[in-house]
Amino acid sequence: MRRAALALSAACAATLVVPAAASAHGLGGITNLPVPGWLFLVGGGTVLVVSFIALGVLWQEPRLGAPGDGRPFPRMLRAVLGSRALAIALQALGVALFLLVWTAAAFGPERVILNLAPTFVYVVFWVGMTVLVVCVGNVWVAVDPWRAVGDGVAGGARRLGLRRRPRSYPARFGVWPAWGLLLGFITLELVYKDPADPRMLAIAIAVYSAVTWSGTIVYGREAWRRNGDGFALYFELLSRIALLGSRDRDGRRELILRRPLSALTFVDRRPGALAFVALMLGSVAFDGFSRSSWWQNRIFDIRSAIADPERADLVVMAVNFALLMLSIAIIATAYGIAVHAAQRIAGPGADLRGVFLGSLVPIAFVYAFAHYLTYLLVQGQFALPRLSDPYGRGWDLLGAADFQPKLDVLSPNQTWYTQVIALVIGHVVALVVAHDRAVALVSPAQRAMRTQYAMLALMVLYTVGGMWLLSLT
Repeated sequence: MRRAALALSAACAATLVVPAAASAHGLGGITNLPVPGWLFLVGGGTVLVVSFIALGVLWQEPRLGAPGDGRPFPRMLRAVLGSRALAIALQALGVALFLLVWTAAAFGPERVILNLAPTFVYVVFWVGMTVLVVCVGNVWVAVDPWRAVGDGVAGGARRLGLRRRPRSYPARFGVWPAWGLLLGFITLELVYKDPADPRMLAIAIAVYSAVTWSGTIVYGREAWRRNGDGFALYFELLSRIALLGSRDRDGRRELILRRPLSALTFVDRRPGALAFVALMLGSVAFDGFSRSSWWQNRIFDIRSAIADPERADLVVMAVNFALLMLSIAIIATAYGIAVHAAQRIAGPGADLRGVFLGSLVPIAFVYAFAHYLTYLLVQGQFALPRLSDPYGRGWDLLGAADFQPKLDVLSPNQTWYTQVIALVIGHVVALVVAHDRAVALVSPAQRAMRTQYAMLALMVLYTVGGMWLLSLT
């Protein structure tokens, strides 16, 4: 998000004086902390160790239950939320926003400050929807424009008597297509030289749409959404943190209030599942490190050594992409080593492949939340005047053209405390989920506890690493 944030912030600075803390989505500088910064790293690790010991003493049998556990919504509320009229209205809203954003990107003004698309895609959609699905469940499935168009086309074909049986989705593909699409978006966001360019965004939206609808036609809507649609899988995984969920009962979708953390006990052994979650984590780690002064100095050295600006851009993008892939590989490798160590302790009777992936999902969320907090709070306010004049023609559809964003929502220190608390809570939750899975599959409880030594080390590594990356910005 670094390049997108800087491009959007620079555009906003053309009309407003943006303070340093709002110049990007990161911290913007830590000042006047009451204790040395390194104590936060030690404190975060200590909280995890104490939590681990408490789990070993107090949590000796599985308590979270299965992902489908929960209590149904009251009948009247289910009737409203599950009504066809509401579903159609939400799908229509999703498609309308999709068309508005794409046409603004393709035909609207080229100046970022005047175009709706960059702010909507990188702030409202990418960051805002991430927070929303964690708070209230997977609302993305209701407003997803690619799903809505697929459902509409399928419904129209049925009415015309046209029926086509989709191909069976090859199990060996796993979620690699979804990984590839999400990697493409993240590469545009973090690696491409000008991610806020509206015309490039229009091309990216068109390409993603073409691939998604092609996969839907070939393999069917549900199979492709579960395995091939990068955004659908991303938001579905994050929505498992929410207390509000759904389950299949008698062939119908039923809304439920879930037991806390129960939806994170899923086991995913599909090919590419670890790579997908590592992409969720590694992309944020890359974004943080790539904004450090050390890395920026390396990039400056590269540009200084190449006379041709276009060639320098290509080399910088290649180097940044290599660092992005390295970050993803480091995350996946560290997790793989921890699981391998746990498997050796558990013995051949327990298959721990994919068992602990759910524990990484809350970490992925708190990484994103902590890293993009100020970006969402500050830059997100600019979406309102852009929606009021989506094509930069002087309109004021919502009466918000003169809206003045509040740029000092949180001080740098307040932001830091919020980020640290979020990171620690997320990793404690991850420990709880991993420990519950261990005691459910490994006996006796003492051996299950020993399998989690490596997971504890992993969580401490992730926590300290996350705080360190935040402190760099």
